[in-house]
Formats: sequence, structure tokens, C-alpha cells
Amino acid sequence: MPSDQILLVAVCAEEVFFNHHIPGSVLIRPAELVSGIKPATGKLPNAKHLSTIFSRIGLSKEKHVVAYDDEGGGWAGRLIWTLDVLGHHNHSFLNGGLVAWINEAHPISSGIAEQEPSDYVAQIDRSVVVDLGDVLSQIGDSDSIVWDARALEEYTGTKVTALKNGHIPGAVNLDWLELIDHDSNLRLKPLDILKRELESLGIDNNKKIITHCQTHHRSGLSYLVGKILGLDIKAYDGSWSEWGNHPDTPVER
Repeated sequence: MPSDQILLVAVCAEEVFFNHHIPGSVLIRPAELVSGIKPATGKLPNAKHLSTIFSRIGLSKEKHVVAYDDEGGGWAGRLIWTLDVLGHHNHSFLNGGLVAWINEAHPISSGIAEQEPSDYVAQIDRSVVVDLGDVLSQIGDSDSIVWDARALEEYTGTKVTALKNGHIPGAVNLDWLELIDHDSNLRLKPLDILKRELESLGIDNNKKIITHCQTHHRSGLSYLVGKILGLDIKAYDGSWSEWGNHPDTPVER
């Protein structure tokens, strides 16, 4: 693939990007991928906002986006989910991201890179997005399963993160951090291991899968892993910040 057709995108804090990034990368700040509107701050921004962000980094239909971050894949996965929402499926995930790149002594750039802007017009396809009503309607459906990617104490409700705490009835829990090999520069664990672990929880290609966390940041990685494994997976971007603060949602503990 010609290098001018590759768009390297780092999703990280501006300070991190300024100090070290992969040469040729452009920056998307994590806050630019979410609406920021309380209580469900992680919901998808509107098309106008997304058009502005992706025009700034020079996205076009011909570009192959390589997404990475500095944390193991949460924000990179959120970017890939956003691209899927926009119908831009021409993308890859840099396994290990910036941590592996630096630790394995690859070239590094610093400063804020300029990118030739484009005139990108975002068109939202909600086929990989579910809302609160969709999640409610699947409760008790044996063909569907909710993958809660939060920490165990959030899932059990012992950690308070909303007005109501616990989990969506019937949801299973696999912490997003369990997807990462912390002894391999934050690369994903081998896919056969991830597949077996998910299958042990009932997450397989016979189910329609909905994933979430608190704000659909951590579940960016669970969405990405599901896609890599060929699962039928969508994301609930309202996540627990919406579910746990809504007066009419059922909660299990």
C-alpha cells in the first residue's frame, strides 16, 4: 500500500503526543471522540462534530487508518468503532500501540504534526450502535448477550460509579484489562486464548453481542476484539453512565 494512503492516528493526550509519537502520525484527543454531555458522556458525537475532527486529520475514503494509543487499545478501539459507525471500514489496529513501539526502540517523533486537511462529511450508520431501548429489549433473549468490560467491583456494584450500581440483568463480565498481555508491551493476548475465555462466558458467534463499560472507552477494546474474532458485536455507547443513572433501568448485583 502506498505510504500516502496510510493515515496513522494516535488517540492519546496532547502532552503524550507532543513528547513522543510514531513518525507521520496525527492526533485525535480522546475527548474528541465522545459527546461529553452528562450523564452519558461517552455517547457518539453528532455528525457535524465528527466531520470537523476527521477533516482536520485529513481523512478521505481512500485512506487506510492505522489506529493506536498508549494504553493497550481502549481508545484505539473506540476510534475503530467510530470509523465503523461512519462506514469507513478501511482500518487496522496497531497491536501494542505506542508502548510496544517505544519499548522496542522504533523511531520516535515529537511536537505537533501538521496534516493536510480534507473535506470529510460524516454520515452516521447506527448498525453497530445500540441504545438503551435496544438493551432493554434483549434482556431475557437467549440469542443475545451483554459483555460488561468494566472491572469486577463495578460489575458487582461494590464500586459506586452511578446512582445505581451493579450490572445489566444477564450480563457477563470480562474486564478489558484481561484482554491485554501486560508482559508483551500491552499487545493483545493470543486470539485463541481470548476466544476460549469468551466462549467460557457464553460469548461466541452464535450470539448477538452488546458490549459496554462506563463511557464506551474501555469497551472500545472489547468491541475491537469481538470484531477481530469475527463476532456479531455492537456497542452500547450510553454504557453504565446512562444505565446506572436512569430511573427505570433494572439492575442486578
